Amino acid sequence: MNHRKPRLVGLNHVALEVGDVEQALDFYGSIFTFDLRGTHRGEDDRLEMAFIDLGDQFLALSAGGDPKPDGGRHFGLVVDDRSAVEALARAAGADVLDGRFLDFLDPWGNRIEVVEYRDLQYSKTPEVLSAMGLDLDKSPAAMDELRLKKMA
Repeated sequence: MNHRKPRLVGLNHVALEVGDVEQALDFYGSIFTFDLRGTHRGEDDRLEMAFIDLGDQFLALSAGGDPKPDGGRHFGLVVDDRSAVEALARAAGADVLDGRFLDFLDPWGNRIEVVEYRDLQYSKTPEVLSAMGLDLDKSPAAMDELRLKKMA
């Protein structure tokens, strides 16, 4: 019997509970450019889920009851350029939080931290970046992190 535990490799997707999926698509669409991977409608033809494509991953927006905000629970979204995100998030009605990171709450209390691809060790394969129409580089600090872990 093999007692080796499986190794975590990555995230396939994150699911956010939102009050209304169509409103959530409008909200996130006013801040970010994205492709919609697909949707799911319920028996009443109400949009129950939407899947925002992130190349080899996705963000699922799921219709829920009345989601409650949580102070510390969050996830990080990686973008190609975060310079305009704060202004766009504010214009969309997001609650932009004070602090050293760019965090905001969506209308349903989901906390999102926005990070720029070039500034962290997180990497997509060249094939995935190409399929997404992106040509992105890494900062020297991010490259140092990757080299330290023998990933570059």
